[in-house]
Amino acid sequence: MNEENLKRIQNIVEAALLAAGRPLTVDQLRDLFEDHERPPRQVLEHVLMLLDESCMGRGFELKKVASGYRFQIRQDVAPWVRRLFEEKPQRYSRATLETLALIAYRQPITRGEIEDIRGVTVSSNIIRTLLEREWVRIVGHKDVPGRPAMYATTRQFLDYFNLSSLDELPPLAEIRDLEEIGREIEQEIQAEIQFDTPDGAVQEAADAEGVSELSPDTSPDANLSPETTTFH
Repeated sequence: MNEENLKRIQNIVEAALLAAGRPLTVDQLRDLFEDHERPPRQVLEHVLMLLDESCMGRGFELKKVASGYRFQIRQDVAPWVRRLFEEKPQRYSRATLETLALIAYRQPITRGEIEDIRGVTVSSNIIRTLLEREWVRIVGHKDVPGRPAMYATTRQFLDYFNLSSLDELPPLAEIRDLEEIGREIEQEIQAEIQFDTPDGAVQEAADAEGVSELSPDTSPDANLSPETTTFH
């Protein structure tokens, strides 16, 4: 493939990633092209590498997350970009963060098992919030009396926290206790900034003490990493 065609493909991929408002996979990028002009997968991967290199020294980067590739603001310039937005931070309780941490590290897990570990009842508002945010989903039902739902994290959870897979979560051995896990998650969310006004964001009821103020967010298709924000 000559340099002119390669540059054309690079421009198309760059424009698609800027316009999509969500991560795109290599296959989704290939589907942008007609059959007779569709580049091989290896060429698309090379183009993505070139785009990544072109972002060096700039205020944004190309990031691979669980759902694909996206452009996002670099962490070191995020504090300045954050000043563009004045939305009131969304509020989450410590109980919500701890519940999310338990699901992430112990999945699949039932609500009863979460309650056994935390030693307190898990509010229905917490589970509903996590489900509506699409950070967690029901993956089955445990074969015990009552057949309680089993919860696990989603691809949107990975995208939001800038992860490609669960293997990138900090090892439990590096985190001393459940409260510290909650703090780790809170610090990640607090670093978030964004370009869009929340659309139908869930305001959780005050289900526990220690409510934390966190940055607002958009729908999963316009989600943001904890470090940076995506371009739209």
